[in-house]
Amino acid sequence: MVRWVVFDYGEVISRRTAALPGIAAMLDVEPEEFEAAYFAERKAYDWGCPDLAYWRAVGERVDRQVDAALSERLTSADVAGWMETDPGSVRLLEDLHQQGVTLALLSNAPSSFGRAAEQADWARLFKHLVFSGDLQLAKPDARIYRSLLETIDAEPADCLFFDDRQENVDAAREVGLAAELWPGPDAARALLRSRSILA
Repeated sequence: MVRWVVFDYGEVISRRTAALPGIAAMLDVEPEEFEAAYFAERKAYDWGCPDLAYWRAVGERVDRQVDAALSERLTSADVAGWMETDPGSVRLLEDLHQQGVTLALLSNAPSSFGRAAEQADWARLFKHLVFSGDLQLAKPDARIYRSLLETIDAEPADCLFFDDRQENVDAAREVGLAAELWPGPDAARALLRSRSILA
């Protein structure tokens, strides 16, 4: 029986960031070149790499120097970009919360984003928020799912997990969670109704 519904954040609750061209401009780099560097270093950032080390690694890829002050500006712009949520997803979260469904978040995200997200209005809908940067573990590593289960004091079969990446869904299933590739808020609502999780 499902007692917890667990959501990923990026491109599930949030929209894809629109901030990257503006961040590229802060570094005076072409957007395509910057975006390649940004995502090439993202895995380390999700695994707990500090902000300054991340932005310096990105800077090295695009031949730009990044000091602490610039790193703070880049981090702020990056966090703000990922804070834009999908209205349909937030409505679904609100409906689940109002119907007494217990929610948790499991997100590959740096700690700096985690601290900002904890202050967002939607965060009140969740009983637990788990960010990879805090654990220095990230999906699809099996250990992060086990850490989630320990945090929420649940068995794998107690959880239904939504993520936008198939590799993360597959890894969750290997640990024993029911897991689904995020189909969008409307299809997710229908799926939750079909499982009698949402009225």
